[in-house]
Order: sequence, then structure tokens, then C-alpha cells
Amino acid sequence: MTGRLTAGQRRIVAQADDVTGRITGSEAQLAGLVRLGLAFRHARPPRAHFLTPAGHRARAELLSAAPPAPAPAADPGGSVFAARTGTEPEAPEAGPGRRREVHSAWQGLLELRRMTNADGATDRPCAWERGHLVQAAALALESAGLPPSSSARPPAPGYRVTPTQQPEAVAVRVAPGPDEGDVRAQLAACAEALERAGWQVSEHGERGGGRYLLASPRRG
Repeated sequence: MTGRLTAGQRRIVAQADDVTGRITGSEAQLAGLVRLGLAFRHARPPRAHFLTPAGHRARAELLSAAPPAPAPAADPGGSVFAARTGTEPEAPEAGPGRRREVHSAWQGLLELRRMTNADGATDRPCAWERGHLVQAAALALESAGLPPSSSARPPAPGYRVTPTQQPEAVAVRVAPGPDEGDVRAQLAACAEALERAGWQVSEHGERGGGRYLLASPRRG
């Protein structure tokens, strides 16, 4: 399939967003990828384009056959989306632009669920999410309007998603505000958001007395 792509289309596919599969390029290039079945255009504004499952396979083929393509020039309108896990050095601001990006990314993920789950279900995670646990859980939390924390000291109040040694599971912890807040209430909000997004969640105690969530994508 990749042999049928132009150089520009190969670059677009290779530089697709790791989390959502969102792609950017000229209308002609994107339309060509849609005709080849490697991309689709979301029905809702801003009507962004995303890779289909075949497009993700083509991207994997391109990335395995050649070194990563150079990063595109900075473009305020076409920057690559990344879910905020709460482990970033600083807590970023969450303005209207970011909220639109998160909404678009979540809608794209729901469409990916519809296309790749055998029954077309959008209420439970798909194979891509099970292969990108931290990013998928972080996107579910951020799309629910919950704030991410940071790795700064002291950390910003909010959630933090990290991998675990358990298969198909992530840990979610929260950093309280200056008044220490109600950690259990914050964890409950995270648990509710993840459960709405189709994840199985359980709460556990830390050896040092803290609490955290263990979350896994629901299969059925």
C-alpha cells in the first residue's frame, strides 16, 4: 500500500499524531489518502482528518522501513496533539484552544473505536488504546475536564497517569492543592471519568498511606 503513496503523502502518514492518528496536509493530499482508505474526515467541526486502521498499519510500515521523518516546522494551526499525562515539567494552561484540541482528539478516538471494535461499539476502548494505555487514559481524563498535574516541585494540583507492571493497567494518582484538599474526592472524579470512558477502575492504598487508582480498558 505505501508504494502507491506520493512522497508528500508518505510524510503526512509518518508524521501522524501518535495518540489520535490526526494528520494535516493539503486538501488534495488528504483527499488522496481518504480515497486510498488510509484516512477519514471527521463529520464534526473542525472536520479534521485521522488515519484509519489501514492508515495506522501503513504508518507502522513506513516508520519501520526508514528513520523518523524530520519534525515539521512550527505551525500554530497544525501542531501535533499530545495527551497530558500530568508528568510534564510544568502544568500547562488550559485555554479555549486546548479545549478544542482535546474535544477533537476525543471525537477522533471515538470514531476509531467505532471503526475497529468488532461490533462498532464506542463505549469501550479499542485495540489502539490497549496499546497506548497511558496516553489513552490521560485523554479520557483531560476530555472530562479534569486538570493534569506536573512533575514540578511542588506539583500542580491534578491527575498523574503512569504505567504499571501489571498488563493492561495504568496508575492514576492526584496531587492535592495547597490545602491538601480531599484526595479521595479527586480520585473519585478521576474514577468516574474513566468509567464513563469504558475503563475498569479500582482504588488501592499506598504503603506510605496514600491512595491511587488502578485502571484497565474494559473488553466487554
